[in-house]
Amino acid sequence: MHRASKWPRPSALLCTLLLLPCAPALRPPPQRPSFLIIMADDLGIGDLGCYGNTTLRTPHIDRLAEDGVRLTQYLAAESLCTPSRAAFLTGRYPFRSGMTSGFGHRVLQWAAGAGGLPPEEVTFARILQERGYVTGLVGKWHLGLSCRSLTDLCHHPQRHGFHHFLGLPLGMMGDCAGAEPSEKRAGLERGLHGAGRGLAATALATVVAAMVAALAGARSRAALWAALALGVSAAILEAGSYVVGGAITHVDCFLMRNTTVTQQPLQLGRVNPLLLREAEDFLRRHSHAPFLLFLSLLHTHTPLVTSPAFQGRSQHGRYGDHVEEMDWVVGRILHTLDSLGLADRTLVHFTSDNGGWAEAVVGGERLGGWNGIFRGGKGVGGLEGGLRVPGIWRWPGVLPRGRVLDEPASLMDAFSTLVRLGGGTEPSDRVIDGRDLMPLLTGATPHSAHEVLLHYCEVFLHAGRWADRARGKVWKVHFTTPTFDPPDSGSCMGPGLCPCAGAVTEHDPPLLYELTSDPGEERPLAPGTEPAYAEVVAKLRQEHDVHHRSVGSIPQQLGSIYNVWLPWLQPCCGRFCACDLEGGAGSEEEGWGRDFLEDPK
Repeated sequence: MHRASKWPRPSALLCTLLLLPCAPALRPPPQRPSFLIIMADDLGIGDLGCYGNTTLRTPHIDRLAEDGVRLTQYLAAESLCTPSRAAFLTGRYPFRSGMTSGFGHRVLQWAAGAGGLPPEEVTFARILQERGYVTGLVGKWHLGLSCRSLTDLCHHPQRHGFHHFLGLPLGMMGDCAGAEPSEKRAGLERGLHGAGRGLAATALATVVAAMVAALAGARSRAALWAALALGVSAAILEAGSYVVGGAITHVDCFLMRNTTVTQQPLQLGRVNPLLLREAEDFLRRHSHAPFLLFLSLLHTHTPLVTSPAFQGRSQHGRYGDHVEEMDWVVGRILHTLDSLGLADRTLVHFTSDNGGWAEAVVGGERLGGWNGIFRGGKGVGGLEGGLRVPGIWRWPGVLPRGRVLDEPASLMDAFSTLVRLGGGTEPSDRVIDGRDLMPLLTGATPHSAHEVLLHYCEVFLHAGRWADRARGKVWKVHFTTPTFDPPDSGSCMGPGLCPCAGAVTEHDPPLLYELTSDPGEERPLAPGTEPAYAEVVAKLRQEHDVHHRSVGSIPQQLGSIYNVWLPWLQPCCGRFCACDLEGGAGSEEEGWGRDFLEDPK
């Protein structure tokens, strides 16, 4: 039998004799690691200490970065949650799966809609499940539930490879609290109110016309009946404007445990402790088998429901408090992982679905994240602020500690990375846009496997980047940018989210930046002064043509009849869509925040 030597390796002995600091030796990746994926919601890359923030306290995430590899050019496939999450799970640009649109509906709008991640799409969870992994999703889904009937659940997490699910099918939580900024409630209220006033005015005009006709001796009974019908309709619409908010909290805001609705409406003050407890229980139950746990946090999406233990602690109001609570949650789950002896055989990945929401400002208070030096944010086309997200990977003994990489990489790369580490095989019947990150993370290669990454806004190409290895440059071209409000702000305060088409600026010639020297996209390079200008623009146009030719006719899940409320698909708990089968204590009784309030360093 082969025995390991009791003597130190020669390199370690030499370091000891010379009193030199030695990096810990890295071992070959063990077979079948477990995976803990933690994804924040709308977190700005500038909100974390490890990405340059000096005023928010995020010690647990910072330590995770110190113990692993940190990517500084880690990019969402699109700057909004539904398409970004679909790309993350499948390793494919969202236009390939139909998880986008060309009509302005950029995310799934209703839990009872027919749209969602198509059943034929293959997620990394499904492949790992087939390889014997126990898989769980805790938190936000926002990729659909049913197709044709309430019970088919064709888009449900369990149809996409997750054995266990506890979370929110839809993630538009601002409307769950009736808070501002609103995702759709406020628009519906304004629309109903405006339509009601319009019908009321028409009814009044009809009555006046009937009276005038009567004075002239004409019969006016039909006109009066029409005015009555218009008046009743106006009253119904006006009443609807006052009750639609309450209706949304029931039809969209609920928890599901596997396929059963267990809390309706959602109790926002209790949901985060419940989700953390579920994640910890999953780790304890499955600590002896390979597992995939996808902890899809509700932090830092509005309405920023934060426990009393963290309220008023930060220097940045409610949003800052919420970020610091999120860091505590990450610390708790990592502490549980360590206490179970799972750290060395678990690859941990922390990220966000897109950048911070720059337009989330209410009453002068900023409720969205900070995107650092990068312009734009959530939903802002191809600007860096909406695309750059934290990319932290930790695997003790396998990935080097403290490694920082400024190579272009994509959230889509998680698919290829997890599939290959889990012993699976990527599907050969479709285009996979992600690339295995392990050679880059371990240092086996100095460069990302991506030469070109394109940045779409819905189905429209807004920008692209080219890692020009020969010149040592990373070029970024903007073909289209939103028409900013206020001008040059990188945001669209008027509509609340920048559009992809319509109120946009088509650039001819396109805008060119060199991101290595100008990551904030502040200094456009002119065609007459940059020798590589024509080559760069042609390269990215050619890549877009390749993309266009590789896509067939794909039904759009977000921009069609699939993305409207269909009453026969509405999940309900109990006769009146109201129940609480979860029970459980609130944050104070759970000891929320008490054992991680201090910096662990």
